[in-house]
Amino acid sequence: MTYAHTFADVEHRPVAVIGAGTLGRRIALMFTSRGGTARVYDPSAEQATAATEYVARTLTGVIERRGSGAVGRAEAAGSVADALRDAWLVVEAVPERLDIKIPLWGQIDAAAPADTIFVTNSSSYPSRLMTEHIRDKSRMCNMHFYMPPGSNAVDLMSDGETSREVLDTLLAVLPEYDIHPFEARKESVGFIFNRVWAAIKRECLEVVAEGVARPEDVDGMFRINWHMPVGPFQMMDQVGLDVVLDIENHYAEENPHLPAGPRELLHRYVDAGKLGVKTGEGFYRRR
Repeated sequence: MTYAHTFADVEHRPVAVIGAGTLGRRIALMFTSRGGTARVYDPSAEQATAATEYVARTLTGVIERRGSGAVGRAEAAGSVADALRDAWLVVEAVPERLDIKIPLWGQIDAAAPADTIFVTNSSSYPSRLMTEHIRDKSRMCNMHFYMPPGSNAVDLMSDGETSREVLDTLLAVLPEYDIHPFEARKESVGFIFNRVWAAIKRECLEVVAEGVARPEDVDGMFRINWHMPVGPFQMMDQVGLDVVLDIENHYAEENPHLPAGPRELLHRYVDAGKLGVKTGEGFYRRR
């Protein structure tokens, strides 16, 4: 099976996005910005509908800021199979748990067209750990998003067997959607940018865990010194502190010498239900 596509091959085919959380809906947004369709599936029909509403109210502004593009649409799919109908690409963006991802990829593999490219948005697990039920592992890779439509770089990383055609197709086609891919040349937990960011984020958490500073102090210094619109704690609130904790736990499994303070601090917030923007309170309370 060939997985070589050009933009002309795929512009009229949908992209399936499985998972309608913070990143899933933003991923769908990017793939609707050239007039195409993103089909969004989530076990929660409310979440899937909320994702399509987010795309509908945000898309025109994204196209205007970019200065090019066409208004597409996001559709809520009733099942994994519905989402995958004629899709050239499927992006999995579900929680960072292999017990969810592995069986889900089995469902995707059973329903997908033969030439669909498979990508996981996982920020901490290499895709080879979730291919147990995928018959053709050459169609699978990591494609990790950050926070589009503002942060549009993505990491690409092979599952160890990924076809060169798959990677080259993504490197060529994704920029058409204002998604800018960078390939990790060997397997790396945290990929490229995330490895660097994880070290910065971890030390920010440690400074607060030790009582040296408050989150707003750290964020204020980042905004002034690095001219960033938001600081690390604001970013973590946007991602979701439960997601940040899952990622930190995974890094700690890979490297048991990492300090425990950052994870203990995150646990206090997560255990109190303060997950960030999605619950109205994390390191900051939404007004």
